[in-house]
Amino acid sequence: MNKITNRQAICETLMKAAEADKEIVVLCSDSRGSASMTPFAKQYPQQFVEVGIAEQNLVSVSAGLAACGKKAFAVSPASFLSTRSYEQAKIDVAYSNTNVTLVGISGGISYGALGMSHHSCQDIAAFNALPDMRVYLPSDRFQTKKLIEALLQDEKPAYVRVSRSATEDMYDENMDFELDRANVIREGGDVTLIACGEMVPYAAEAARLLEKAGIQAGVVDMYCLKPLDQEAVIKYAGQSRLLVTIEEHSIYGGLGSLVSQVIAENCPVKVRQIALPDGHLIPGTNKEVFSYYGMDAEGIAETVKKALAEG
Repeated sequence: MNKITNRQAICETLMKAAEADKEIVVLCSDSRGSASMTPFAKQYPQQFVEVGIAEQNLVSVSAGLAACGKKAFAVSPASFLSTRSYEQAKIDVAYSNTNVTLVGISGGISYGALGMSHHSCQDIAAFNALPDMRVYLPSDRFQTKKLIEALLQDEKPAYVRVSRSATEDMYDENMDFELDRANVIREGGDVTLIACGEMVPYAAEAARLLEKAGIQAGVVDMYCLKPLDQEAVIKYAGQSRLLVTIEEHSIYGGLGSLVSQVIAENCPVKVRQIALPDGHLIPGTNKEVFSYYGMDAEGIAETVKKALAEG
């Protein structure tokens, strides 16, 4: 079982790049430990800024450094980055088109029992609504590494959300990666599961369970929420009886909403959304919460079976 988290992969990738590129700067809001950025801060103290518990300052200072030619990575818990500093993300990063990558760590329900104050179940919807802001939810350490390497090559704003725990490896270090193009995990003609972030391994496991029941399920890793890979959505809608979206986000404004919009405009097919309900969530570990709301592999497989049976 993989024990390297996506936030560790981000740190390792930035540390390697920073050896040659002194324009890279990482900023944290009293979160270097939880962000796994302590190694970066120790090795490159001149390229690290600690702003303290001040997320608005975190984003504005990052934008200022980017305006001076730096490649800024602002790292903070997703729950705070997507709410407390939303105006700064809107004006200083998106509107000003600064070279800032906002990294939301411990996304979704990663903080478990800490509850709604620490959950980030609205961040996809929030950042998707900002013009010129890109939104990415990589699924594993290898895809995370490739994504950060790609973002280091351009100068456009982006929001990257990663989970707190290590996730199952979906790829390897030689994976094919293209920015803003979905990755296909497996093909299947009955149903296509479109997932993002930490939910991709659950979708892959659900596909294996469905195969045992005689249902061929494809799995698409839609790590790029904005810009959404519409071509992939349309392609698999045309090959499947059913599309199921799976996300660690509110049922409103996330992956399910984006996919449904594309389907309604281009190729109507039945879509089922699996996401967190609108309301105060039960406290618990990720696995406990996912199981309770039918978002684990077994729950996903059951939703597929019922939807296909309905015709």
